[in-house]
Amino acid sequence: MKRIALFLATNIAILAVLSITMRLFGFENLLDQQGIDLNMNALLVYAAVIGFSGSFISLAISKWSAKRMTGAQVIDTPNNDTERWLVSTVKRQAEQAGINMPEVAVYNAPAPNAFATGMNKNNALVAVSTGLLQSMTQDEVEAVLAHEISHVANGDMVTMALIQGVINTFVIVLSRVIGHLIDRTVFKTQQGHGPAFWITSIIAQVILGFLANIIVMWFSRRREYRADAGAANLVGPNKMIAALRRLGGSTQEALPDQLNALGISGRGGVSELFMTHPRIEDRIQALQQQ
Repeated sequence: MKRIALFLATNIAILAVLSITMRLFGFENLLDQQGIDLNMNALLVYAAVIGFSGSFISLAISKWSAKRMTGAQVIDTPNNDTERWLVSTVKRQAEQAGINMPEVAVYNAPAPNAFATGMNKNNALVAVSTGLLQSMTQDEVEAVLAHEISHVANGDMVTMALIQGVINTFVIVLSRVIGHLIDRTVFKTQQGHGPAFWITSIIAQVILGFLANIIVMWFSRRREYRADAGAANLVGPNKMIAALRRLGGSTQEALPDQLNALGISGRGGVSELFMTHPRIEDRIQALQQQ
């Protein structure tokens, strides 16, 4: 679950910084059409630049952010049999999936989990927790690694960045339109924009951004099924089902909330709409029906 939540948190932070910067340098004044109405063409261009910049900057620094968030240590030279097995297994699976060898890392956390991230499928990172290595059999760990390799091979992070960029764009446009309408109809500003426009726009952007995460979470759940199927193709469905059953019976508190959607197991939010991963039993059922 770590990957998506980290991506979303970074994206929100970058959007805020870019929006404030554009405001301070006066670029948002270009949205006024003769100081009376919004210039929708300028607004769409502005929103797309900010929206996709936030998304792709988040993607570009995803490996660096994930390492810092988890304290993951990349295995440059294996120091023991476990590390040698991890590196050789990831290398073999990457070759099977037709991607370049990802970086392999281990991070210290008691609960079993793993994640993969990176700007593209040929420059990725696959990390596993110490809890996963300690609590799972070698076959189960192999299946988890195959799941993460499938995420990389499917290009899930790039697709996520594109989806997030589109969502960011619409959120920014709608928040500015709402701010404009409130400023004109409630506060009766006749020309230019008063403080109500900026305050309302910021509040609307936060609320709309939160609600738009429903779309991101839906996509996240869909990609989990694809990654499970990809893992089944790499190591066999029985190993993947066994790994999911092990995860279903374990506590899942290893990953910080900012990285929640990047891992193998994941946690749900306040409702199924905000869950980054499908329920374990649904994933097992999908594999059994293949």
